[in-house]
Amino acid sequence: MISTTLADAAAAVGGRLAGGADPDARITAEVVVDSRKVTPGALFTAVVGEHADGHDFAAGAVRDGAVAVLATRETGVPSIVVDDVVDALGKLARAVTDRLPETTVVGITGSSGKTSTKDFVAQVLAQAGTTIAPPGSFNNEIGLPLTALSADLTTRHLVLEMGARGIGHIAYLCGVVPPRIGVVLNVGTAHLGEFGDQAAIAKAKGEMVESLPEDGVAVLNADDPLVRAMAERTRARVVFFGEGATADIRAEDVQLDAAGRASFTLRTPDGDAPVILRLYGEHHVSNALACAAVAREVGMDVVQIAAALGEAGTLSRWRMEVTERADGVTVVNDAYNANPDSMRAALKALAAMAGGRRTWAVLGEMRELGDASLAEHDTIGRLAVRLNIGRLVAVGGREARWMDIAAKNEGSWGEESVLVPDTQAAVDLLRSELRPGDIVLVKASRGAALERVAQALLEDDAVADGEVRQ
Repeated sequence: MISTTLADAAAAVGGRLAGGADPDARITAEVVVDSRKVTPGALFTAVVGEHADGHDFAAGAVRDGAVAVLATRETGVPSIVVDDVVDALGKLARAVTDRLPETTVVGITGSSGKTSTKDFVAQVLAQAGTTIAPPGSFNNEIGLPLTALSADLTTRHLVLEMGARGIGHIAYLCGVVPPRIGVVLNVGTAHLGEFGDQAAIAKAKGEMVESLPEDGVAVLNADDPLVRAMAERTRARVVFFGEGATADIRAEDVQLDAAGRASFTLRTPDGDAPVILRLYGEHHVSNALACAAVAREVGMDVVQIAAALGEAGTLSRWRMEVTERADGVTVVNDAYNANPDSMRAALKALAAMAGGRRTWAVLGEMRELGDASLAEHDTIGRLAVRLNIGRLVAVGGREARWMDIAAKNEGSWGEESVLVPDTQAAVDLLRSELRPGDIVLVKASRGAALERVAQALLEDDAVADGEVRQ
């Protein structure tokens, strides 16, 4: 963060100094919400969470070096007292980023692929200058300002992921840190239970392009009609990406290798270049095109972009993490989250990776789908059959049962689909039936905690390897 006095910080957030805070003391380190991450010169933000109240850790944070605490009440230690800590965090981020005129802010939203695209953009833009991006999915009213506050005068690119749980959320985030380049990836069916329908999702995602300035750039998916229509909602210049002939930045001759990794010809107004991705699954082609459009806007040429795309890997955990065990079993951990679009993409990637090997899809529920939940889980169960996935293991309760029944109704499946009640049952089944060379995909919404299945399979491999070495 840019060095800031407590007096200036208090003025920026509309707060008052308390607890003996020195107005001239400076915040010189990170702004944090986890007291365990406090370093000398940090500002500790006392957020009240579901399980803990940050105010209870204020004294410890100052003892560990925090210059002050951002709080809603006096805590007996140097503090900036405000009415709403989260709102103040956003105001502080705005004040700090307004002091970074040479930093290009890139905002990314969409129903699926936000984090993977953010990771792409972060790695590619790093080739053109110092780039800050959030770890994982820091895409809400706390994570986004925390990421922005880590930028300083050396930062050339600030890449921000923006999520939404309702109308107005993205507009709020764009007000906290206004993007100059705004990317909308897609409008899918994630969070249907909260939004009601895709039209409402499109309205929310389109808040990104509505926020852009006249000299900004809206990077829109030409292959998604709901996203393409957002061109009418912005005063910024529009750049389309996609596989269709009308896209400004497009992919042609898309092919998958035996491992399910895509290659294509990147075509831009400035020239063409071949791209070979390291990431697994054809769905990453669209993410790479969005990234290419952003990179071109910051001045990278097509050859630089193509090379950087080919070098980009996975930065965020549990997103198509592919690990091969010593016995030849391949574990694909994509368990961070799931919605119908990302679930379909993961199943297609699994099918592409098969190469004659037996495939397993260990799937849990997709949450927040509302009235569409039954139909969407039914569709996923049937898709597993149509893609010739070898075994489906549906993990959980009602939603898992819907997937299992759908798979059995779709074809002549019998024991190829099985319903198990929890992650331990899934692990036990896999341990008893996996064969060398099998490929296992693990995916579900975050709350299902299916990453435990992947972790158990990899821990088994570590134990086996240790026994061999002894």
